[in-house]
Amino acid sequence: MTSMLAMHRFKLTGLLMTANTGLLLHLLAGEIKPVADWDWLDIAGEGGSALLLLTWLGLLLKSRPAGYVTNLLFMGLACLFFSLFMDTVDEFVALPDAVTWDGWLESGPMPIGFILMTLGIFHWHQEQLAINEQMRNRERVFREHRQFDKLTPLGDANYLRAQLQLTLADAAAQQQPVSLIMLDMNAFSRVNREYGYAEGDRLLQVLTQLMLLNLRTHDLLCRLAGDRFVIILPHTGERQAQILAEELEQAVRSLAYKSRAQGERLELSASVVALMARDEDPATLLERMNITMARAKQNLTVRYG
Repeated sequence: MTSMLAMHRFKLTGLLMTANTGLLLHLLAGEIKPVADWDWLDIAGEGGSALLLLTWLGLLLKSRPAGYVTNLLFMGLACLFFSLFMDTVDEFVALPDAVTWDGWLESGPMPIGFILMTLGIFHWHQEQLAINEQMRNRERVFREHRQFDKLTPLGDANYLRAQLQLTLADAAAQQQPVSLIMLDMNAFSRVNREYGYAEGDRLLQVLTQLMLLNLRTHDLLCRLAGDRFVIILPHTGERQAQILAEELEQAVRSLAYKSRAQGERLELSASVVALMARDEDPATLLERMNITMARAKQNLTVRYG
């Protein structure tokens, strides 16, 4: 959790610098009020609310990776915190009547913060709906815990074969195409070797969430083995599957993943292949897909040495 918070240290630094700038402006333009003039009820209400918002910011940044939704939620909470902090400072510092900018500092960020928070919560809700829908797909037939990978958690190889058997039979009855995508991380063993197996496990969990968010609601993601994943794409031709595969490859390449120990970004890439099912059983289809992946990995080795 500490490394997750460290990943957002620039956001926190920027917020604290902005708050300190507002405090300095008040101190330079005004005078400290006598203690007798302090309104303790306002101080407790506004200052306590500002501290609670700062706590929420810390919890948010400890629990979420960097990204669009996190940025919206952070900026919304930051605006609300800054507004309440300026209100609290105003209880201690008396400004001349000629000063009018303090009202903008106290009231201006508040509506902006609520708008950003609303947008962030909306997109967060959309994220959760997408993840929940994908997770429901794994329980279409088999509910035994042993058929789900304990790390990610996704359906394992046995669950994949059973679901593929059902999907192929259903597609044949409806005369609809079925395609598969296989994703295999490049140089994943280096992550385990240089950063430890715990870091590798954490990376697989992050990759799982990333892929789920980039799939459609009726696609099914399973973990075949290790760092190799397979996605069943019902009612999908090979061309559309190729497009989805390219999008997943780009998503992995663009992932700003930071290591837990040092917080440095790991350069990630994946080999991704897509095939449309022919008149074949699941075992034959998966074997053909493994061969295609082996060729893709071999070409990658030849290309980069």
